[in-house]
Amino acid sequence: MIAASEKKTIKLEVSDFGPISAAEIELRPLTVFVGPSNTGKSYLAVLIYALHQFFGAYKGIARNRGMPERLNSLGLPLATPIAQMNLSESDVDDLYEWAATERLRIESAARSGKTPPDSDLSSEVSDIVRRAVMEVETLSEVLQNEIIRCFGFDTPVKLVRHLTADFAEWSMRTVVANELVRNEAYRYEIGVDRNGACILPTVPDFMPFTIAENFAFPWFSLSPEDIGDRRDRNARVHLAVLASAALSGSVGPLGHPAHYLPADRAGVMHAHQVAVRGLIAGASRVALRPAPSMPVLSGVLGDFLDQLIALGSAPIFEDRREDDTVACLLEMGLMNGSVGVERSEIDYPSFVYRPIGWDHDLPLMNASSMVSELSPVVLYLRHVVQPGDTLIIEEPESHLHPAMQVEFTRVLAAAVKAGIRIIITTHSEWVLEELANLVLMSELPVEQRHGFEGADLALNPDDVGAWLFEPDAEIGGTVIKEIPLDKEMGNFPSGFGLVTTDLYNRYTRIANRIEMLKEE
Repeated sequence: MIAASEKKTIKLEVSDFGPISAAEIELRPLTVFVGPSNTGKSYLAVLIYALHQFFGAYKGIARNRGMPERLNSLGLPLATPIAQMNLSESDVDDLYEWAATERLRIESAARSGKTPPDSDLSSEVSDIVRRAVMEVETLSEVLQNEIIRCFGFDTPVKLVRHLTADFAEWSMRTVVANELVRNEAYRYEIGVDRNGACILPTVPDFMPFTIAENFAFPWFSLSPEDIGDRRDRNARVHLAVLASAALSGSVGPLGHPAHYLPADRAGVMHAHQVAVRGLIAGASRVALRPAPSMPVLSGVLGDFLDQLIALGSAPIFEDRREDDTVACLLEMGLMNGSVGVERSEIDYPSFVYRPIGWDHDLPLMNASSMVSELSPVVLYLRHVVQPGDTLIIEEPESHLHPAMQVEFTRVLAAAVKAGIRIIITTHSEWVLEELANLVLMSELPVEQRHGFEGADLALNPDDVGAWLFEPDAEIGGTVIKEIPLDKEMGNFPSGFGLVTTDLYNRYTRIANRIEMLKEE
């Protein structure tokens, strides 16, 4: 694994993408997208999800933990470009020599009972790994297909801002700083036009990453006696692992799994059984009538549906996180009951809710809209999401009373404290105000936080980023800017307060006119 001593910042720059004209955001442990409807909040969230899917697969991990293997359409693309790299005999010798040196160093430390320090890549191997990471540019079509899959489009040109640009661009920049290297930057520039997508990576000449002592060295079985194809093949496996480790540093959290909870998740929770039964019935009668034109699901919705189905299989259902404190906090703090999964004989799930004090379960479709809305969040936190993963939630405030929105914001803070990265889209003033409280509370010494709700959930200002999506009439698109915390107003000013002010002013004018009529 990559040594954890570096400070990494992931920045995403977007232009002419869907409704978005321009944006520059920083992905933080808790990232909030706020603004009017139809300004591109979900568009950007889906793009981030697609980038997670691509770079996660490029590193060699499955799309989502617990997802059926058949869904991992990206496979392990890292093996393809590296397998096609032109490795010279000198390259192979350098890889073997470095691995042998590391093996001897670690074995020597083990015999003496000491822990070996982290080791840097040699300059020769660093150059080979850099070339391997650059091979990502050969996977432009794979990235393109994943992005349009996630959006449910059939062509990449639909990603371009309508009639205002010839192509869409976005880039990802990772700035890395450690004791040896300052402001070394990785950058992935991605463009989409009518001809498809392209990736242009920029990788520093020096790979500013170290391999930690507990990194798995599968190449230690390599021996000097390896010859011919075996020697070359084993060197490429060696290189693939090193390149994957280096990529972890270059893409940061985007190399970890992401999980997307769409805005219509409650409806899917209710209707997934009916939808699947309809598909089965339609397939069994296909010879009796012409095949209908089937609507296309977006990738995020399809992945969500597949994840629900996967929860019905025994291995997934039993893979309950050892520490599901956040899920329990959501159940006991907001839902006043617990969420469960009942499996059929064919491992197809039904979801149930048991209120506190009841001795039997209630089908989820008969529970309140709040319970239906929060249930998938509980299930994901308990069975799917792991520390280091990113959980994207659209409109978490849906069907929640304002007081519950405040409570749910604290649950999000608890998830961040547990190592889960959170991205939300929201229209809630209450969510933003409670986030402001949690950030401001971090300025209080711990011993002075007693008496405040959520005192143990204070968030560092650097861990929270709120981004305002504003339509710009002159350019015909959305411009995205960061919202700084307004300490005097106690909020991340989103413009929601202007609606409240306008409503109050209208009320005052109406009341004044009524008084004037009375006087006449």
